Amino acid sequence: MQGVNTFYFKDDGIIPNSHLPVILYKNVINLPDSSEWLETQFMNNNWLNNWRATILPYDHFHSNTHEVLGLGFGEVQLKIGGSNGEVFTLSTGDVIVIPAGVGHYSITEHTNYQFVGGYPGGYSWDLKTGLEEGERNTIIHNLSKVTIPLTDPLYGTAGILLEKWKSQ
Repeated sequence: MQGVNTFYFKDDGIIPNSHLPVILYKNVINLPDSSEWLETQFMNNNWLNNWRATILPYDHFHSNTHEVLGLGFGEVQLKIGGSNGEVFTLSTGDVIVIPAGVGHYSITEHTNYQFVGGYPGGYSWDLKTGLEEGERNTIIHNLSKVTIPLTDPLYGTAGILLEKWKSQ
């Protein structure tokens, strides 16, 4: 693995974001198609309800669960953190863990890439944009109930996610 970086994003008035950092693991695995390996790692570490697909092309977040995205193949640019966020270029074998409430979407126009996604404990995710009238209180309530996962999606109980998130 080449590197692990953390990034913080503040509430922009629409996207709540999180006090927990987004964690980016670069070059976790070097296979032409890493999807099977990533999905197995996520499953072994109890990040379930897995799927393989592209990312939605509009800003959204999940108010009831954290999410891991591992890029099985291709290259993609994601905007993370809402209107004041950052653009990240991810390549095959990169993994990003997005805390509940953090906005994200694909700004890449092609679909020649595949993410493997998962959620701690296999939670069923909700889909929020922050734009619906009167939903802010429900979103904040949902976010207050989301707990720190018991495992890192890649490294289980020895992962950096636990170190970075439990200190928050």
